[in-house]
Amino acid sequence: MSAPAKTSADPAATGERQGSRRRRQKGIAGNALWFWVFVGPFVVGLLIFSYLPIIWSLVLSFFEAYNTATPSKFVGLRNYVDMLTDHNFLSSLGTFTIFAVFIVPLTFVLALALALLVNQVKIARAFFRSVFFLPTACSYVVASLIWKLSIFNGVRFGLANTVLGWFGVENIAWLSTVDPPWYWIPLVTVRLWLQLGFYMILFIAGLQRISPTLYEAAYVDGAKPGWQVFRYITLPQLRATSVAVLILNLIAAYQAFDEFYNLVGNVNYARPPLVYLYGISLGSIQDLGHGSAGALILAVIIMLVTLLQNRIFGFGKAGD
Repeated sequence: MSAPAKTSADPAATGERQGSRRRRQKGIAGNALWFWVFVGPFVVGLLIFSYLPIIWSLVLSFFEAYNTATPSKFVGLRNYVDMLTDHNFLSSLGTFTIFAVFIVPLTFVLALALALLVNQVKIARAFFRSVFFLPTACSYVVASLIWKLSIFNGVRFGLANTVLGWFGVENIAWLSTVDPPWYWIPLVTVRLWLQLGFYMILFIAGLQRISPTLYEAAYVDGAKPGWQVFRYITLPQLRATSVAVLILNLIAAYQAFDEFYNLVGNVNYARPPLVYLYGISLGSIQDLGHGSAGALILAVIIMLVTLLQNRIFGFGKAGD
């Protein structure tokens, strides 16, 4: 005769289930412990160095805070009103707009062109990807100083003026000539050199996601290689990548600081919002109240522009 099956009232079966439950609970607790061992330091750093300054900046924006990070007098929305009516702050937003008009389309077109060229290379493709991506590892400060001291330094021995001298062109003070505004050339070119490789990699990733069968079907239907295939196959398939590149590029343009500060300094004719806010908060005035209000206004503008782009291009919808 076979042994009777263990019932729920059997002490041995109950003990076995309780032991299994304890082992599962112990395993879950151990996994949670190791999760926080690895993730905990990053969470603490994020709270201390990111979220806490944002919250404190929000608090300071409603107070007077001169030469100190401690609020002294509650002023409500006055700091926000002052910043929105400040001609210099509005002018800095205009500077950003001009910079974005140059940098966003140029970066998009050149990064896409580089991605198409590198993606078609059959030999040493990894080498060319690395060559174009390498500048993204360079410091913005170092690159700005190279542009300022070696390429566009405005003297006869600078690289740009040397090349122009071969064609009989007089020396140009690139960083101080306002009429015409030659300073935009070094500002835009240094940003292009630094970020083209990053967006090129994004486009290459998008190109590699396109199924080859789409191109085969297009050729069967009589599409000509080149512009037709690019317009009707490649570009529509890169829609999600293109919108991501535009959003990231525009946000990066809003956050422009290093190249402006190190190339032209805190001057009225080429001063983006972050350089102006840096001068208010950490300059001779050290007005952290108005500086915090301006920073939050800039953050809201970035958020609204990003949401508007998502709305226009439909980024994130099903099928992207």
